[in-house]
Amino acid sequence: MELKVQLLSDSGTLPTRSHEGDAGLDLYAAEPAHIGPGERWQVATGIAVEIPAGHAGLVLPRSGLAQRHGISLVNAPGLIDAGYRGEVKVLLLNNDPAEIFRIKPGDRIAQLLVTPFVSVEPQQAETLSETGRGDSGFGSTGR
Repeated sequence: MELKVQLLSDSGTLPTRSHEGDAGLDLYAAEPAHIGPGERWQVATGIAVEIPAGHAGLVLPRSGLAQRHGISLVNAPGLIDAGYRGEVKVLLLNNDPAEIFRIKPGDRIAQLLVTPFVSVEPQQAETLSETGRGDSGFGSTGR
């Protein structure tokens, strides 16, 4: 399956796959940024994508940035719907308590996963079917 990508600026970079068979495509910064401790920053990628019908684009964090620098995505995962044609932007958050995180154009800042989805129609119900779990959540299975 192809993913159409439009370069919106000279500093935009086509998404790439680091290794054959990887699910995620690396997304690159198209602009510099400096994110202070506890700050968030919207980083432009300089690209727009055409997500195929019946699919969604999920913008996911890069584990290396999280582990080495405390960088996460504010809205992980970010969702790109098939009808969206604007620039892909990544909302980064610096969780490091002391260090400024600097980004240069061309740095890998996130990953894009294109995945199929099932379209559902919400329908009001008086009751839901019974399960073994029921309404247990948030830590109900223990440590």
